[in-house]
Amino acid sequence: MTLQQLKYAITVADNNSLNQAAKTLFISQPSLSGAIKSLEEEIGISIFMRTNRGITITPDGNEFLGYARQVVAQYHLMEEHYIEKKEVKKKFAVSMQHYSFAVKAFVEMVKQFGMEEYEFAVNETRTHIVIDDVANFKSELGILYENDFNRQVLEKIFKDNAVEFCPLFSCKTYVYIWKGNPLAKKKEISFEDLEEYPCLSFEQGERNSFYFAEEVLSTYGYKRIIKANDRATMLNLMVGLNGYTLCSGIICEDLNGSDYAAIPLAHTEEMNIGYIKRKNIEISELGQLYIEELMKYQNQVME
Repeated sequence: MTLQQLKYAITVADNNSLNQAAKTLFISQPSLSGAIKSLEEEIGISIFMRTNRGITITPDGNEFLGYARQVVAQYHLMEEHYIEKKEVKKKFAVSMQHYSFAVKAFVEMVKQFGMEEYEFAVNETRTHIVIDDVANFKSELGILYENDFNRQVLEKIFKDNAVEFCPLFSCKTYVYIWKGNPLAKKKEISFEDLEEYPCLSFEQGERNSFYFAEEVLSTYGYKRIIKANDRATMLNLMVGLNGYTLCSGIICEDLNGSDYAAIPLAHTEEMNIGYIKRKNIEISELGQLYIEELMKYQNQVME
């Protein structure tokens, strides 16, 4: 297995076509096909599945390409640092469910890093993409939650993707609403109180399983429910329709503003918020710095 073969496989995956990849690499398609076939024979798996419609990446291939991308990326960093003598940019990426406090922690991490050259990424996205991003080395860390309902399913998915969940803190369930909502002055809110208001939930796309829901109590029989894709839309629906969502109770007014409130739900459901990482891979200095910022919210978890 050579570095060139890894680059070839990555280029094929990025182009989703042997023909286009060959053009990008300035080699013939038969030569590229032969190199990929030789690589597959050596490692004992099929990276790509060939059909009349083109190629698709196999599950084994998807895992292999994650490692390949890491190896090639590390090689380029070494080449820039030791051969080309370039100042290497610091890189860090995190994927997360829609948590404003996790974004705020990212902001504080960047401020601490200073104004040196860097290439950072923060991805607020669907639950399964958070897992995929970490499994495929797109992000170093992923922020999500576990509870008694989803733990068994998620832990199996984590195991299958060679990632592990590391808990940060536990939270009770809160109702997140606009302060103009008639329920905003209550000290505690019940499901009966919420019955006439629309429940807001983050859309999970083609993997719209209860186990991937970002909100706890996803199997409850809500009378009205609206799916949304981003936090800004969610906040607008809270104001326009007096909608609500269920959350951890951690308020981040710096990002969401001061027009919203988190009120305890009259229910005992708890959620464990944490991060996922690749197994057997040490967390980078930037990753550790980000986790330290997240841990500061432990003292803000509402009792």
